[in-house]
Amino acid sequence: MAEPLLALNGISRSFGGLKAVQNVSLAVSEGSLSALIGPNGAGKTTLFALMSGFLKPDTGIVRFAGQDITGREPHRNALLGMTRTFQIVKPFAAQTVRENIAVGAHLHVRGRGAALQRAEEVAARVGLAAQLDKPASDLTVAGRKRLELARALATQPRLLLLDEVLAGLNPQEIAEMMPVVRGIADGGVTVLMIEHVMQAVMNLAEHVWVLAQGQLIAEGNPAQVTSNDKVVEAYLGHGTAARLRKAAGSASQGVPA
Repeated sequence: MAEPLLALNGISRSFGGLKAVQNVSLAVSEGSLSALIGPNGAGKTTLFALMSGFLKPDTGIVRFAGQDITGREPHRNALLGMTRTFQIVKPFAAQTVRENIAVGAHLHVRGRGAALQRAEEVAARVGLAAQLDKPASDLTVAGRKRLELARALATQPRLLLLDEVLAGLNPQEIAEMMPVVRGIADGGVTVLMIEHVMQAVMNLAEHVWVLAQGQLIAEGNPAQVTSNDKVVEAYLGHGTAARLRKAAGSASQGVPA
């Protein structure tokens, strides 16, 4: 069996008395498109930071591409092929879209001309080709999300960690962005996404991990995890799963719940 591209073993991190991530282990296969979900405050972004080197775990091991990268700096992980996006996008507002994407390209491309050419290629993949010469400050929220994605993609990642790339988008924008994410995965980049938009998780993810209060509580395909009682209760509160089953049973018998 092939070694996973990314493997976490017993990762934990506390902030004072708060156990943000507790003993998390998971493995991401190369070529997969998977998702990490959970209610607000579950520790998802903290776990991304621990994977990518922005935070160091208190305990546990992170392995990427066959190497122990536990606590290694983010720029070194990026050189190895792991890149992440951020929930709050912060483009270089005074620069053009092309120049912003070229910043990511410079991780592996030295010459300015070559980096700008690389930026054009990446812009086409994320639907920004027509806006290359526009100042980043003039982009809509959806445009800035695409730019964040493009800057990360320009680093030529093997693994792309997407932190709520669909957050703040309207239904039409979400529908337009989903094929972009799918296209990136189909192009050979392994994708792990944090996402609250369940439509996207159900349609895109092959495998899903569910985090609640810093702990993994379920994993499986999207249908399996969304029907898991622990997952339902993590999102909707204790006792909800039993009430939903009761309501469904009553409805099937024609009895008012």
